[in-house]
Amino acid sequence: MIQVGLTGGIGSGKSTVAEIFKTLGIPIYNSDKEAKKLIQNSPKLRNSIIELLGEESYTNEELNRKFIAKKVFQNEKLLKQLNAIVHPEVFQDYEKWIHTIDKNIPYVIKESALLLDVQKHQAVDHIVLVFTPLLLRIKRIMARDKISHEEVVNRMKNQKSDKEFLEASDYVIVNDELHPLIPQVLEIHKVLTSL
Repeated sequence: MIQVGLTGGIGSGKSTVAEIFKTLGIPIYNSDKEAKKLIQNSPKLRNSIIELLGEESYTNEELNRKFIAKKVFQNEKLLKQLNAIVHPEVFQDYEKWIHTIDKNIPYVIKESALLLDVQKHQAVDHIVLVFTPLLLRIKRIMARDKISHEEVVNRMKNQKSDKEFLEASDYVIVNDELHPLIPQVLEIHKVLTSL
């Protein structure tokens, strides 16, 4: 079974594109959602995160996202340490998930903004990039997350550049509100199912 990484910067529209692939019957592993579940439910991860960032990381047994975001997006070292705690657990979870998929499925998609950051892109056969112009991404994130322009830029600083994403990708889907997404997804789907 072919493993495809679906990636792109924050606010690029990865989840929207993943939903289109899902309607085509392709199983999707959303790394961000699964990481949030693991962080919330794994005592091992919870203890490691509290040890790294402090007791305020969780309030009333719930992950304190604002506190964590404020700490890690202003401190690259802390972000790397947090990723080093979480990413191996997510990768193990993905490996378990992939073994539950029907082997007759032509390919699966692992959706992850951090696919290139964690060097696990070597574990996928192909990489599909959702590319969106920077200003549109900023506008989307500000509206979606209700955060300031400065906070968005701080988060983006911790991600790969557009150039790095483009160089690592096998296929590119342009999500700029001018190019329809469905035909682009269908074209890539056609190629991937013919491999």
